[in-house]
Amino acid sequence: QVQLVESGGGLVQPGGSLRLSCAASGSISSISFMGWYRQAPGKQREFVAGITSGGGGNYADSVKGRFTISRDNAKNTVYLQMNSLKVEDTAVYYCNSPRAIAAGYWGQGTQVTVSS
Repeated sequence: QVQLVESGGGLVQPGGSLRLSCAASGSISSISFMGWYRQAPGKQREFVAGITSGGGGNYADSVKGRFTISRDNAKNTVYLQMNSLKVEDTAVYYCNSPRAIAAGYWGQGTQVTVSS
């Protein structure tokens, strides 16, 4: 099982930006889909953005036009560039793959807090 370590979260004001990173312990080049998910206090975890091995991305409606997902297979890392952050983006952010999710695996996540 590839281990995933998320980083890059923090406290930012509304309208600000953050770039999250997800470093994998092994190669991700063969993983066809990687996604970012988030869980806000008192809410269920939700899909935020995903990227295929070919680089195609898809996004939740709530983040479309503000967030950009990318992957660097050579560095075994997936990124989430978050711009125009809103208070409602506050959550713990996780990256994962469908296979790992099916196995019940989640990393520790990284906290993003948007507040003035």
